[in-house]
Amino acid sequence: MPLTTFDPAPALVVIDLQKGIICGSVADIVPNAAALARAFRQHGLPVVLVNVTGRAPGRTDADSRGSHGSAGTLPAGWADIIDELEPQPGDHRITKRRRSAFHDTGLDTLLRDLGVTQVVLAGVSTSSGVESTARSAHDHGYHVVLATDAMADPDPDSHRHSLTRVFPKLGETATTAEITGFLDRRP
Repeated sequence: MPLTTFDPAPALVVIDLQKGIICGSVADIVPNAAALARAFRQHGLPVVLVNVTGRAPGRTDADSRGSHGSAGTLPAGWADIIDELEPQPGDHRITKRRRSAFHDTGLDTLLRDLGVTQVVLAGVSTSSGVESTARSAHDHGYHVVLATDAMADPDPDSHRHSLTRVFPKLGETATTAEITGFLDRRP
């Protein structure tokens, strides 16, 4: 469903745009995610930068390469938010160890304390971290907006599936330009 309105209290949540993950085709979305972060800051709205430092301890062979498994040690700087997002002192930081930015992180408490009712999601990967966070945000009662050109997935089919099949059930979708246009028209 396309974006129809902005709540009075939205927040931007940027998922896993960190130095150890951003490379290849997923890096193409970085300028749009950075534009969203700048726009939210310019309007005095919360920006939440989420990084990941592990994964669930249960067995999965899906990511057995050890790229960010809980058993291995991450390289120095791997979990650092990318410079292009220009992290600011007023930004909120959340570190997750699961797919969803809500699971065992305090994100829901932070957003509720800020009075947030709507979340705009961007980041990687569309079918994993973004989709899991969107599902959790929806379950927590937030109005969900998915910034379609500010998210990516290394698997184009998974990305497309999330955009066309999953996200319409969880919230509204919009491009960076559409979202910033809504922000600029807010009273």
